[in-house]
Amino acid sequence: MSQTEKKPVTGIRHNKRNAPDKPLRIFHGRIYFALQALAGAAWWLGIINLPGLRDATLGGLNPLLVSAIHIPLFVIGSALAALNFRWAVWGAVAWTTLVAVFMVIYATVTTEGGLGTVLMVLATVGSLIAGTLMILGRIPSERLVTGPFAFRSSHTRVRSQLLIRTTIQIMVFWGVFLIVIPAIINAFEERWDLSVKFPILVIVAGFALLAFGTVLGVWSARAIANFGSGTPLPSAMAHHFVQRGPYAFVRNPMAIAGIVQGVAIGLFIGSWLVIVYAIVGSLLWNWLIRPHEEADLRQRFGAEYDEYAARVSCWIPSFSAFDGDDDTDADDTDADDTSDDDISPDETHAAETDAANSSGQDSADRKQ
Repeated sequence: MSQTEKKPVTGIRHNKRNAPDKPLRIFHGRIYFALQALAGAAWWLGIINLPGLRDATLGGLNPLLVSAIHIPLFVIGSALAALNFRWAVWGAVAWTTLVAVFMVIYATVTTEGGLGTVLMVLATVGSLIAGTLMILGRIPSERLVTGPFAFRSSHTRVRSQLLIRTTIQIMVFWGVFLIVIPAIINAFEERWDLSVKFPILVIVAGFALLAFGTVLGVWSARAIANFGSGTPLPSAMAHHFVQRGPYAFVRNPMAIAGIVQGVAIGLFIGSWLVIVYAIVGSLLWNWLIRPHEEADLRQRFGAEYDEYAARVSCWIPSFSAFDGDDDTDADDTDADDTSDDDISPDETHAAETDAANSSGQDSADRKQ
């Protein structure tokens, strides 16, 4: 495949293609609050009839006292928010967040009510998203890809430097998202008495998945450096559109590798909350970040990206779309560490002059 450089871009064009209109987004928020109200009502019915559920979600808290406050502000408040009362949206979001913070502190101090804590944290995330949809009519996700996280082309195209930077990025990101955060989540899980012992075969499967995800992630990052003259980091993206390596089979191999690694870490250390963290994180990335990333690619590479997106799936690998010629390793065709784009005009002119002189000398020799 011919890698044609496009004009570097230092920002993004907000993705409005196929975006639902504002009333539909508000409707989605209302649907969420309606479901939350129903779930809250069902939960309180379970609290009344199932002592085990009461102990797992409330711990030592007085159910009567909690219900007197929580039912009006959470269940009824969510129902009113579903009816599109703006003040109810603010109230439901604020109360849900406040309860989640309280439950985190309560469960951490007492080791009780851990399941209720997890449910309220998830409800807070959902309420914040739904509330934002209803108040603003959209999620201002473009703010997540501004400043240091804005899409920019890499400042260097020297392969050795790109590989070093890619290695550093991998170490930092994997260290934070696959070691530090899972360790913190697992610590809370044990403190809240939510740990579940996984069978040894599941742990072994987690190790195997971790190895697979790691290989896929390294392969993907190396393809960006070798074929795209960039790094996986949004602020140092590829100069050339990459369709080689794992990108020949699926559009988001780096994201798939991250999801697989996150789930694998959860299986390996026996933490179901880490698995939830990996799944929720992947969903948020897919909904909030991916549209802007694809809009940036479409803006920079135009029809080339559109053809690629039509041929290669976003998440499901398609081996029928693979072209064997595109998988040639750059190391086989370019032995030095500097790409062709780094050769100066003077060097190019000198090379052309030498070639012309050599050709002239050969012609003279033949005449003699």
